[in-house]
Amino acid sequence: MSAESKSETLLKRKQAAVASGIANATSIFAERASGAVITDVEGKEYLDFYAGIGVLNIGHCPPPVVKAVQQQAGKLLHSFFPTVMYEPYVALAEKMNALMPGAGPKKTMFVNSGAEAVENAVKIVRRATEKTGIISFECAFHGRTFMTMGLTSKVKPYKYGFGPFPAELYKVPSAYCYRCHYNAAYPGCGLHCLENFERLFTAEIDADHIAALIIEPIQGEGGFIVPPPEFLPGLKAICEKNGILFIADEVQTGFARSGKMFAIENWGVEPDLMTTAKSIAAGVPLSAVTGKAAIMDVPVAGSIGGTYGGNPLACVAGLETIKYIEEQDLCNRAKQIGDTCMGRLKALQEKCNFIGDVRGVGAMIGIELVKDRQSKTPDKKLTARVIKLCLEQGLLLISAGIFGNVIRLLIPLVVTDEQLDRGLTILEQSIVKAAE
Repeated sequence: MSAESKSETLLKRKQAAVASGIANATSIFAERASGAVITDVEGKEYLDFYAGIGVLNIGHCPPPVVKAVQQQAGKLLHSFFPTVMYEPYVALAEKMNALMPGAGPKKTMFVNSGAEAVENAVKIVRRATEKTGIISFECAFHGRTFMTMGLTSKVKPYKYGFGPFPAELYKVPSAYCYRCHYNAAYPGCGLHCLENFERLFTAEIDADHIAALIIEPIQGEGGFIVPPPEFLPGLKAICEKNGILFIADEVQTGFARSGKMFAIENWGVEPDLMTTAKSIAAGVPLSAVTGKAAIMDVPVAGSIGGTYGGNPLACVAGLETIKYIEEQDLCNRAKQIGDTCMGRLKALQEKCNFIGDVRGVGAMIGIELVKDRQSKTPDKKLTARVIKLCLEQGLLLISAGIFGNVIRLLIPLVVTDEQLDRGLTILEQSIVKAAE
């Protein structure tokens, strides 16, 4: 009998020690990583095209961030900021305020995860407006806490069996053009999703009771759904007309992923509040709520925050991450990666009837697989086969979408041209082979 591999031994330990609700898409145990490559405990290398679900826009273990964290660890690991303050928190807040789209003074607070940022954004807008209603969208993902589960759209596995959820949350159709709710009744676009949005104020809840709308500029877990050009500006106009605040959830779309520092900039919309996390600090847990100062300052001292929010290590990591994005011009690199991917995938789509849609902005790209383009029936099994074949050839990918049939590309923006070409070749070959 052959000896167990390191991975097999670790997997048994994991199964015995870790709660079953923590899912694992692969049996890989990473030992180290650099740039766009992960090396597992067996010494096998994998091209990483999912980047920790968008956390690693500047790649694994970027040297400037690692060095800054190491230096900070020798000076101050933790101090509860509301009691004893430290400069990195203030410096990163200043930087986030300067980066947020829109004119006028901004302010920032830090917590630990995307869900925490959304929770605090909801608290802030409710306190600032003295209203309770929050609007989110079908296909949305905002987190797994009770408030954010309520705002999230996908039921399984995120919401199933965990209810009831908080009250005063209202959900409306998103601009999912490939699966438009209104095509049958209203041929052509015509933005009926936008026209229908205002029906909520007649059919469900008066606009006077709505504190805010929250939306991902490009819906991530929902399937990398890119809205038409008029949709987000139209929502912003409706919000302004009705005294509703606009929250941009940039947790997955932020920090150069879309070719702009924040995806909302692609539509020229100025949010009232913005939530960020994931690639804010290259993998060190950190998230932020940044918004107009007049709104952010309404909650009284002590009513927002948390013990670890804006930890010194995370703040210096955030400062170095943003500096790296700017110095390396990674917004432009995201556009280059996106152009290369879209060109090759669109060409493949012409040959494969089961590639229903290829969509994206910058280096945030989704490939929706279907039984055929005529029926548009989602093909979750084909999607799983493609991902499995890619894994066998050393390419890491994950799926998305409310039907589980979208392959999402979140390629680290530091990927080399050779790595990009190799990964796309594996993906193209796997898509064709999986459909055989």
